[in-house]
Amino acid sequence: MTSPLVDLGLTIPVIAAPMSGGPTTPAMVIAAQHAGGLGFLATGYKTPEAVDAELRIVRDAGIPFGVNVFAPNPVPIAADRYQDYARVMQREADRFGIALPTEPIDSDDQFGAKIDLLRADPVPIVSFTFGIPDRDVIRDLQRAGTTVVQTVTSRQEAEAAAAAGVDALAVQAHVAGGHSATLTPDHPAAPLPIGELVASITSTVGLPVIAAGGLGTAADVAGVLQAGAVAAAVGTVLLLADESGASATHRAALEDPARTETVITRAFSGRPARGLRNRFIDTYESAAPLGYPAIHYLTSPLRKAAAAAGEPELVHLWAGTGYRHARREPTAQILARLAP
Repeated sequence: MTSPLVDLGLTIPVIAAPMSGGPTTPAMVIAAQHAGGLGFLATGYKTPEAVDAELRIVRDAGIPFGVNVFAPNPVPIAADRYQDYARVMQREADRFGIALPTEPIDSDDQFGAKIDLLRADPVPIVSFTFGIPDRDVIRDLQRAGTTVVQTVTSRQEAEAAAAAGVDALAVQAHVAGGHSATLTPDHPAAPLPIGELVASITSTVGLPVIAAGGLGTAADVAGVLQAGAVAAAVGTVLLLADESGASATHRAALEDPARTETVITRAFSGRPARGLRNRFIDTYESAAPLGYPAIHYLTSPLRKAAAAAGEPELVHLWAGTGYRHARREPTAQILARLAP
């Protein structure tokens, strides 16, 4: 199978994974390419205008790059479950003098407008997360010369993505930091080590695979390449990079020796995500309902206020299991060190 990266001039098989919510910056994407790898802009939670501005910055650098888009795949929430959780969250928010949404907010993250941007001015690669877009979207991008990558977490999801006509797969293991890309948040696939997951998918689905999840060393990268991946995508290991946009609160927590565990939680967003364990997760995980993006928009003002105040116990401290490998150094140096 032909790698989707073959014409992009990569000299190392390492990708700076898209991290929505701030950590991924245009400077990180540019630095990844200068290291011989590839960077992906993260469009999640950004307006089309903000995405367009970031696209212009990276285009001006004259480099190949990718763009990640959240494809609509909402998780509905009953009104009473939302209201119960909202009352609890408001008590936390009262400390900061802010009001949280009293009714569920539904949003497709302005998916159509972002796709229009990418149709009008194509980029080399577009990846999708959370849902598989309509075939018309996939075909339009491909006709424009864009390689389409779908993020999956199981062989079944990989087969569905292949049937939809994508060109390649980003295979995410359960140890990855941040949101799980599962297409079924109410019943995620059984966890498999990344090497087993890659081997299972490459043996049954005839598409190139980019491996992601818990990769923090050159040996980790070599392992997924040996399992059949064409490249490795890393995110958590870049959170402390010079070019990272992660908050100071998030950065400090990653280096805190007292934080020794990552867990999967739905308490912050209503969708499974892995982060450093803190008081918010311990207090609210058992009561947290599924419901995305409603719970994300409910807790977002609280999380932003807590991050600004330097209170990590109320912040989503997204991190994969390899977070101890994160270092305060340039992105290019980090990626070069990961090359096998």
